[in-house]
Amino acid sequence: MATAPGIHQTRYAGPPFDDAHVYDAMRVGVITCRPETPLRDVAQMMSGYGVHAVVVQDVGPGTRPWGIVSALDLAGAAGSDLSELKARDVATSELVTVHTDESLAQAAKLMTDHGVTHLVAVDSADWPCGVISAGGLAAALAAGR
Repeated sequence: MATAPGIHQTRYAGPPFDDAHVYDAMRVGVITCRPETPLRDVAQMMSGYGVHAVVVQDVGPGTRPWGIVSALDLAGAAGSDLSELKARDVATSELVTVHTDESLAQAAKLMTDHGVTHLVAVDSADWPCGVISAGGLAAALAAGR
C-alpha cells in the first residue's frame, strides 16, 4: 500500500491481534526525563525521538518511574509559558503498566479502563523495558492478519 509523501506509516509484522502480546507491538526502550525537566525540552524529546510520551523518573539507584508526559499533556499546556512549566507540572501521575507477555487485548482494556493512550511495558521483574501506545494497537489491528 502506497502512502502520500510526508505520511508516517507504522509497520506491524507480528501475529494477528487476537494472538499478539505486548512485546509484539511495543516500542522497545523507555525515554525518560527528570521531574524538573523543562516542558519545552520534553516537547523537543518527543519530536526528536518521534514518540508521543516520555516517562518521568527521579534519578538514583533503584528509582522507579512515577509519571508520564504524553502529547495530550503537552497540548493541555499549550498557551502557557512552556519555559516556566516542568515535566512534574503536567505529568500524569497514574503510571499504568502492563507486562510484556500480556495480550494486546488486555493492553487495550487497560488503556480504556484508565483513559490513557500509553502503557509502560514491564518485564518479569516489573522493570520498565518499553512503551505500548494506542497507535501500536491500531497498527496491529490494521494489519488484519
